[in-house]
Amino acid sequence: MSRAHADASNGAVADPPLLRLEEARAHMLAGVRALPAEWVTLERALGRVLAEPLDTQVSLPPWDNSAMDGFALRAADVSGASLGEPIVLEVIGEVPAGHAPDVGVTPGTAIRVFTGALMPPGADAVVPVEDTDAPRGLAARPDRVAIHQGAATGAHIRLAGEDVRAGERILPAGVTVSPARLALAAATGHGELLVHRRPRVAVLATGDELVPAGRPLGAAGIHDSNSVSLAAQVRAAGAKPVRLGLARDRSEEVVARLREGVAIADMVIASGGVSVGAHDVVKDAFGAVGTLDLWRVAVQPGKPVAFGHAKRARGQGGDGGSDEQAVLLFGLPGNPVSTFVTFEIFVRPVLRRLAGHADATGRMLIRAELVEPITKSPGRRAFLRVRLEPDPDRATGWRATLSGGQGSHVISALAEANGLAVVPEEVDSLPSGALVDVVVLDEGAS
Repeated sequence: MSRAHADASNGAVADPPLLRLEEARAHMLAGVRALPAEWVTLERALGRVLAEPLDTQVSLPPWDNSAMDGFALRAADVSGASLGEPIVLEVIGEVPAGHAPDVGVTPGTAIRVFTGALMPPGADAVVPVEDTDAPRGLAARPDRVAIHQGAATGAHIRLAGEDVRAGERILPAGVTVSPARLALAAATGHGELLVHRRPRVAVLATGDELVPAGRPLGAAGIHDSNSVSLAAQVRAAGAKPVRLGLARDRSEEVVARLREGVAIADMVIASGGVSVGAHDVVKDAFGAVGTLDLWRVAVQPGKPVAFGHAKRARGQGGDGGSDEQAVLLFGLPGNPVSTFVTFEIFVRPVLRRLAGHADATGRMLIRAELVEPITKSPGRRAFLRVRLEPDPDRATGWRATLSGGQGSHVISALAEANGLAVVPEEVDSLPSGALVDVVVLDEGAS
């Protein structure tokens, strides 16, 4: 796709028409496949995506075990037992968790067991210690026990394979490894998992005015927040950020930094320098290191977003990547809110696809009622920063309130937002009480 077209009447180069969001995102996702898989320990698997289905290696539980501290016995021996007429049994042994029983239950006998202990042979029920006259805890094992309540066959016994049986499929490929799924993998005998490699993302901020956070501003500087927020968004999306630092608005400097990123990463993100000013050099720099495939999308904020590809030179490889592969290039606007929003709606889906996620956005969409009227630029899809809150008095059960000023420089409103209210291109304004879709963010104030 050309980044500009000639005016037929005078040969002047004009800006390309604005692309719709869906068209731009489809172009960005075209040909993007999950990165290669690697074996990692359970400690490194959290948040990664399974590259193959997972089958259990053992049954869970692996053997019948007690669900309570109490006494393993034969249910027939305590039929009819009650507090007024207890049945007394001889206690012939004890089985703590992690130990095999060395004796079996016979008629008229019981074995003290603890939660998780292997069931002794001959027992078909467990009576909790609370329903006996025995002391609780680790007191010495009694020689006899009075049972105050009967038990049905199978009472308080966890059966082998009750959860899963050896060889069963427990997780499909493509799911994200969560803490609970890690627990399941560990419990069923897995010490390593085959997961897709994390995308490696090089982050660059451009602009003569930028000063690293914490440094004195000088006469005309502003602190760089874009590389900080982008690195955080990359990490939150499950990828690995690499900070390339700051580049001045010099074509040769931006090109050099982009080449550094292309050499080591699966994706390079540059913020700033993608508009139409004399100092906006990132678009041309994309052409120097690769291709500029699209520029300018009908969204608000973030219209001058750019996208392209670069080829990694042979012999270079980033964090397990192949020697030759296309590196994705994103040029995001320099205003901090625009940077954040365009990452959310364009970069995040591509990163998730690279990481192996089936759901590109990974975001929940909630229908909410606007608390106040809003306006926006015509012909562009707007993403308003809002506070999304439950409200039983609203028709949808949710209300959305603007989190502050909607200018693309107002970071305080972004910090307060927990959602992006989506207003379609064909709508220029909405009254208070109008319904909107809100993309739920995991960032923002709580």
